[in-house]
Amino acid sequence: MSLNLLSSPRLSADYAASLCQQFGLNLVTAAGGWHLAWQDDALVLRHSDLPKQGDICVDFAGGAASHRRQYGGGKSEAIAKACGLHKKRDLTILDATAGLGRDAFVLASLGATVTMVERNPAVAALLYDGLRRGKQSAELSWLAERMKLVHSVALDALQQQPAVDVVYLDPMFPPRDKSALVKKEMRAFHDVVGSDDDADALLAPALKLAQKRVVVKRPGYAGFLAGVAPTMAVTGKNNRFDVYINAAI
Repeated sequence: MSLNLLSSPRLSADYAASLCQQFGLNLVTAAGGWHLAWQDDALVLRHSDLPKQGDICVDFAGGAASHRRQYGGGKSEAIAKACGLHKKRDLTILDATAGLGRDAFVLASLGATVTMVERNPAVAALLYDGLRRGKQSAELSWLAERMKLVHSVALDALQQQPAVDVVYLDPMFPPRDKSALVKKEMRAFHDVVGSDDDADALLAPALKLAQKRVVVKRPGYAGFLAGVAPTMAVTGKNNRFDVYINAAI
């Protein structure tokens, strides 16, 4: 199912056409429910009937991403240790379930070259636009060289992309407590993206592609991906990183 992109006088016709062509979007003059829109020179995801939801966009140059890059702990972060960036800076990483690209951005800011894979057209379009704006920032002069986007199903990418040092997997989980109010962005993701019910099938091709290791981000309560115990685990503040080692870094 394709998503609608709401036209705007401030949205370049050429750029709108490019987005529609790349991500299978429908350019419309009126939109209801979840749709993509143009706000303050950025592509955003919004719901016409949920104004309190707020717009969702990918912003590598500011906001939470900028704060985490500057104050997030750097190579001492759990994700950095799990991926091996505390040992070697210039690793190649395939993030097969990129989402809003926050983890990929952290890894790239620490020196890795990251290929983001995202299958959902709306989320891929947000990432594409986030990269466009990020490349315009003087502080992120490295971004164009270290981050790229592949709009593809994760399983296809794992079978078709060239070998990398690390494969990173962060499958979408359903909320643990269905009666609890899921935070805003997660609500949007579950509505628009859904859960990654095929996540278990990603481990075997990931292990085949990764020359050094596969890292799987899991909620603390979750079992191992595909029921396979990792070589080791690195525990973060809110998540666990299961590490499957193929070779030393």
